[in-house]
Amino acid sequence: MKGALPDLSFEPTRAFWEAAAREELAVPRCASCGRWVWYPRERCPDCEADEMPWTPLSGRGTLFSWASVERALFKPFAERAPYVTGLVAVEEDPRVRIVTTVVDCDPGALRVDMPVEVVFRELSFPGEDGVVTAPFFRPVPHPATGEALR
Repeated sequence: MKGALPDLSFEPTRAFWEAAAREELAVPRCASCGRWVWYPRERCPDCEADEMPWTPLSGRGTLFSWASVERALFKPFAERAPYVTGLVAVEEDPRVRIVTTVVDCDPGALRVDMPVEVVFRELSFPGEDGVVTAPFFRPVPHPATGEALR
């Protein structure tokens, strides 16, 4: 089986994966108006500027949406099931939503707008060469109890 890992050389997202390898979450930000832009584009959707350097994010956000996957439709993910896919609105700009896997959680305890934070983990698949450092998100633990904040 080949092709389950992201293509690290794909130019529109190459810098995203380079940042993840450094354990940073980064997306383009317009140098002219400051808008965070995800998915990467050639021009800012607000001001049409074309200078959009990749800029680190805090790694914090809120859970916008999620789904518990009991049976993976994509064969490489079958061994991971059950797992939770999610859409995270980043703290810097809630219009920016990152598709991710939500880890270290009880799926039944997840809530809309639940605080989450990025964690970096190795991503690999049986039968495929290579390992990629990828961003995942987990519920933010309460400082005193370690339980997820709600």
